[in-house]
Amino acid sequence: MTGSSGHLGEALVSTLQAQGHDVVGVDRLPGPHTHRVGTIADRAFVREAMAGVDVVLHPATLHKPHVATHSRQEFIDTNLTGTLNLLEEAVAGGVRAFVYTSTTSVFGDALVPPPGEPAAWITEDVRPEPKNIYGVTKAAAEDLCQLFQRNQKLPCIVLRTSRFFAEEDDDRQARARFDDANLKANEFLYRRVDIEDVVDAHLRAIERAPALGFGRYIISATTPFGREDMPRLRGDMGSVLRERVPAFEAEYARRGWQLPAGIDRVYVNARAREDLGWRPRHDFAALLRRLGEGGGVLSALAQRIGAKGYHAETFEDGPYPVESH
Repeated sequence: MTGSSGHLGEALVSTLQAQGHDVVGVDRLPGPHTHRVGTIADRAFVREAMAGVDVVLHPATLHKPHVATHSRQEFIDTNLTGTLNLLEEAVAGGVRAFVYTSTTSVFGDALVPPPGEPAAWITEDVRPEPKNIYGVTKAAAEDLCQLFQRNQKLPCIVLRTSRFFAEEDDDRQARARFDDANLKANEFLYRRVDIEDVVDAHLRAIERAPALGFGRYIISATTPFGREDMPRLRGDMGSVLRERVPAFEAEYARRGWQLPAGIDRVYVNARAREDLGWRPRHDFAALLRRLGEGGGVLSALAQRIGAKGYHAETFEDGPYPVESH
């Protein structure tokens, strides 16, 4: 398990250990679920850590929040060289399943249609158009996984996860307009997934990898919207939601929450549900039920993992600096 001191790594290690599995957690930072501290860019470290393992789960990465604080070379070293080291050692060790945690950020500019166009219906068939070094390295690492399945017959599954972090949004305008819980609740309609469902998707991927060989899957909460809603969603999200999930109005009114005027994309998880047998539980309707029962926007697991941040330092203008290019 790479990235075992991070959000998803901790959630996966703790879940697998609770199920009785032996897990080796690796991370460049120490943590309660990390057993070996080092970088996956170090081939010797990877080789030693992977001795005897039969499954590799690879969530470790430099993230979008690091784009403004880390060099492009550092992204190459961690996200590409690190992944290559893991893949080569997985083949050498006869690993039976390799699950790579990617991101919907690989779609980049494909997520924002031109003005006047309908909202984008994002499936795995949409061609990625990365817009920063983070997206480029994640997309390239996906291709490395596909290459190793093709040429070395290593079963590899790529999971493109949408937002699941508990941290504040990096968009200052969004933070000013929406309460944090309100903002995250809205995102469950089209661009967020609960970490509990992300963990389950990884466990399903382990099971299905040998039979599937290779596959790329969007891991996001099941949207209540249909493709026919896309033209109206771009500028009148509220009227569409009143038709799809009318129960939201009373709960939102009670909390003083609001919706954005429109959205630019919707992530579609149908292929993951079909191929992986994945059954995400935390969609917008389930969220409304939990709120009505006195719960919060995040699941119990998400609350337990909490916000870890991405940097040791703090910044004046938000949870992390944002680079415009």
